[in-house]
Amino acid sequence: MEIRFKDIGPESLKTDLLVVPVSEKRLEDTSIRALDRRLKGKLQERIQKSKFAGTEGASLLYSTAGVLPAANLLLIGLGKAADVDAEIWRRSGARARREATALGLEDIGFFFSPERDPAGAAAAIVEGALLASYQFTKYRSNAKNPLGIKTLTLHKPGLSRSSGMDQAVRITEQTVGAVFLARDLINEPPSVSTARYLGEQAERHCRGRGLSVDVWGKKKIESMKLAGLLAVNRGSQEEPRFITIHYKPAGKPRKKIALIGKGITFDSGGLSLKPSKSMETMKLDMAGGAAVIATMSRLPVLRPAVEVIGYIPTTDNLPGPNAQKPGDVIRYLNGKTIEVLNTDAEGRLILADALALAAKQKPDYMINLATLTGACMVALGTQVAGMFSNHHALAERVMRCAQESGEKLWQLPLVKEYREDIKSSVADIKNIGGGHGGAITAALILQEFVEEIPWAHLDIAGPAYTDRDIATCPKGGTGFGVRTLLRFLMTV
Repeated sequence: MEIRFKDIGPESLKTDLLVVPVSEKRLEDTSIRALDRRLKGKLQERIQKSKFAGTEGASLLYSTAGVLPAANLLLIGLGKAADVDAEIWRRSGARARREATALGLEDIGFFFSPERDPAGAAAAIVEGALLASYQFTKYRSNAKNPLGIKTLTLHKPGLSRSSGMDQAVRITEQTVGAVFLARDLINEPPSVSTARYLGEQAERHCRGRGLSVDVWGKKKIESMKLAGLLAVNRGSQEEPRFITIHYKPAGKPRKKIALIGKGITFDSGGLSLKPSKSMETMKLDMAGGAAVIATMSRLPVLRPAVEVIGYIPTTDNLPGPNAQKPGDVIRYLNGKTIEVLNTDAEGRLILADALALAAKQKPDYMINLATLTGACMVALGTQVAGMFSNHHALAERVMRCAQESGEKLWQLPLVKEYREDIKSSVADIKNIGGGHGGAITAALILQEFVEEIPWAHLDIAGPAYTDRDIATCPKGGTGFGVRTLLRFLMTV
């Protein structure tokens, strides 16, 4: 999709779909009055009949019947002017894209009217329009791909294309490409998206200046004493992989950052078997690993001035004849031991390996992403990820990056008193806590392996996958976390 900027009013732009954003109580703005004059009062008549008031999420489609250079007019409500932020612009871009696609149109003209931060608003509109274009139809025999949108024109009288806008749009286009890669990896069937497949995809997509990939097979994993990954893999016929992706900037790096992603390609629960209904979407359990691979794939183009190492331990979790058993004890490379009481709490077992390995490199920050607990979904629902951190400044920065990128994140506490719930009678800790605060006790287990390094744990179990179509994503993997990570790396 080509992005254009034009110095032209809405009544003069030739386009298939003219999109005009409207705030509440501003239905008499200059742009609306100019369009209504050309349409001989028919637009205001239609507004009144439909009771369109500019509330956020409302829309009004009007065919101009050749009276305007634009074939169709779409009014999109923004809500109260004081509340308009990047996320509202993002959703507006997505709605415009979906409407144009539904009508079979190829060209969108978006009247560009932000009252503040034009570069951020432009990037958000483009991002929404791009995110809404994603489809995963690889396995549909009768899939009909609609006509793609060829151009999106942001226009306004006196509008000039600044370098800030150009850079913001360029970063957005690269970011959306990474989100799509993560979605593709998540949406593949679990018999395709195996540990071997994830390793191959990392090698395929993570190329370019400053980027290197190393995929360890089972023998290397054994020699590195990654006992948690080996234990979870014992029930599988598929060998595990441990993926490391290393990015070095051209100059001296400002910081060294470790990104760790959980890569359980299918989670049956192991011998602590899940109910069949709970397994239906368990291909999503590698969404954290997918986010890290996708993020790393864009670093040679975006060129952040930081060194980044991505770690993705990956396997499936199956109840094979040699599967790990409740009561088993795992000894990790940092010497700590975990008693396994529930084999369905396996994500923390493989993340412990990666966290301990990453900590040996003494990074300035460590961030891990994992579809870790149903308890986090109980607390925050399906649209908000939970964050735990041992470092206030890092937590604030990650929260700010998530808010700016449009990914919902909420910080939860690391309650030190709850550590009593994960004490084991035979090992240092056990892999499950009591009956409450499961997201917190899981985070406390991970904290045992980060030493004193500033660390943030993102439990993305809720927003990693959507069970219905939403404005910026169809049903399936969402690629949650990619936008936050890339913004963090570009600004830290």
